[in-house]
Amino acid sequence: MRQTVTFTYAGRTDVGIIRSGNEDNYLMRPDEGLFIVADGMGGHAAGEVASEMAVTIIGQELTGASGQPDEAVAERIRHAIHEANQAIFQRTLTEVDKRGMGTTATSMILNGIHYLIGQVGDSRAYLYRDGRLVQLTKDHSYVQEQVDAGYLTPEQARTHPYSNVITRCVGANSEVVPDVYLGTLRVNDIFLLASDGLTGMLEDQDLQTAIETNAAPQEVVEMLIAEANRRGGLDNITAIVLRVDSVQGRTSGETAALAAGA
Repeated sequence: MRQTVTFTYAGRTDVGIIRSGNEDNYLMRPDEGLFIVADGMGGHAAGEVASEMAVTIIGQELTGASGQPDEAVAERIRHAIHEANQAIFQRTLTEVDKRGMGTTATSMILNGIHYLIGQVGDSRAYLYRDGRLVQLTKDHSYVQEQVDAGYLTPEQARTHPYSNVITRCVGANSEVVPDVYLGTLRVNDIFLLASDGLTGMLEDQDLQTAIETNAAPQEVVEMLIAEANRRGGLDNITAIVLRVDSVQGRTSGETAALAAGA
């Protein structure tokens, strides 16, 4: 029996209240089950260039990936992020005004009744299931490392002066190691992909409250962005919300990390 999934989705990016330009980019190709959020960094519009390159190159490299075995798709995701990293890094070497640029990248593919997520940086993927919102990805950031080491609590990390310092991004170095996550889809699952312009302004409970309104994905996206702006809109804000409407095939809710580079 062919495994199929139907879903409803929406996404938007917003400059926020404080910034004059938008260094976030996103991509949605629902026919291939592909969704990407990227948050660029670097002066002189370099961050915007980096995030646009990331979503473009990763999107190109993942064309036709859905439908392959999960491990093959995971390897395609790693390769796509490596290709984006190489292209961005080369521009930092050859263009003076692009030095220091880089970007986060969080990419999700729906593959049959499974989902795979490739992540670098601190843009996040969440899953709302059975009344609970769970952060699927782990931030590559200084404060997350401090939390992991027991030096900071998650609450302290949110307000730490170095909360925006990331330890891994696409384009800053010649090599990058993405994390890849695999899980199984269930009916009524709701995924949220977001840049830190959203998650830095709203607590996880705020995200869950918006999702639990049972509004359509487009309304949830608008609600989240409006609330982030209402609280100051200190950064560019990008959100993609995807709701799984039906799943044909066997399901289980296990989520696992595939060893990077395996």
